[in-house]
Amino acid sequence: MRKFLLALISAIMVLPNAYALDLSLQDVVDKVVKESNDVKTADANIKKAKAQLSAVNANRWMSIDGTISYMNLFDPTNPTNSQGVKIPSDIGALLGHILPVSEIPDNMVMAEIQITQPIYTFGKIGNAVDAMHDAIDISKSAKDLTLREVKYAAANLYWTAKMTDGIVRASQKDLNNARVAKKKLTAAGRANRSNLIKIESDIARKEINLSDAEFNRDTAYRMLKIMSGIDINETIVLTDEFPDKFGAIEEKQLKSNPEWDIYQKQIKLYESNASSKRSGMLPTLAAVGSYSYYAMGTEVGNMFDRKGDQSAYWGLALKVPLFNGGIHSANATIEAMNAESARQDLDKSKKLKTEEYNTAVNKYKHLCNNLDKLNEAYNLAQKAYDVSVNRFATGQTSAIELSDVSSALYQTDMAVLKAKYDILMSAQAIKKLGE
Repeated sequence: MRKFLLALISAIMVLPNAYALDLSLQDVVDKVVKESNDVKTADANIKKAKAQLSAVNANRWMSIDGTISYMNLFDPTNPTNSQGVKIPSDIGALLGHILPVSEIPDNMVMAEIQITQPIYTFGKIGNAVDAMHDAIDISKSAKDLTLREVKYAAANLYWTAKMTDGIVRASQKDLNNARVAKKKLTAAGRANRSNLIKIESDIARKEINLSDAEFNRDTAYRMLKIMSGIDINETIVLTDEFPDKFGAIEEKQLKSNPEWDIYQKQIKLYESNASSKRSGMLPTLAAVGSYSYYAMGTEVGNMFDRKGDQSAYWGLALKVPLFNGGIHSANATIEAMNAESARQDLDKSKKLKTEEYNTAVNKYKHLCNNLDKLNEAYNLAQKAYDVSVNRFATGQTSAIELSDVSSALYQTDMAVLKAKYDILMSAQAIKKLGE
């Protein structure tokens, strides 16, 4: 029966977390990426660039335009009265071979189809297409850059929440130590006013620290839930813990970065645009064709009784720009200068990103070395606190000394926790810059 009660009590104790959502670091990263508006915008930009490529490619193919119109002639003095146009006899004789009628009927229908097929544009279309291919590559590199930033932000959310958990535990432990010291002081029957006031003051201050830590923890968890698309009332458990040991990181030279890819593609895009603008000064050769049909009659119903007049042609057209005020040359210069600006941005980015990457690597190694010293300092602070507690229990030290030792232990605990967080985020920075 006793075993049954113990099992039941254990089940009740774990029940609050029975329906909690367990999340690893990777789970949080995946959820944040899925919910990210920046990533969705990057996907939309890729689709937009592909649509722009299709629009530019459409200029390679023939265009077919059709026009159909109906006209009714009327008497201007009486608009409600339809009226044909009589042609004077001398003009009719002159135009008889073109318009063998003495009067234009009051109803006319005209239809025309025109076809144009570019044959050779001297690079105007080809360079524009190349530029759109570069635009697609730019949008893909921009998405890669966005993904890295979002993943880094997701890791920051996760480890910040874990750090607030640690701060709450350390604050609770610090408060419990002060309360235990108060019990020992009063139990020993030596609760002099000075020591009691000091301990009461410490307890009040540490209760505030715990309250602040719990508020910060709740805030961090709410932000994590919001960015991960998790219901704000959902209970979550972050399963990945702060490591006790950190491995060495591989040192290598930063050779690529999405930001560099963007600038490199921008240079190519601007150069292609410049070539396309220069091509505007060259001729355009195209095949052209047309078919026309028109019919006339005094009434709409009898317009098509006789065979309508038709005409058609096909041929080649060479469009030669003669004078445009230098607009094509000016636009080409603008694109060339855009390319030069992108080159300068690329050179600057390479210097800054390389330094940022090297700093992250050096910071990781520096923090790992400091962590060993901080762990040693924490162990010594714990021993000092244990000694001080034992001395306090026998009346060999004051509450002031115990408070100082306890505060030193708490601060060292915070320093170890912060160092682990900084190491993990340095590793994430290295991954963001050079993965």
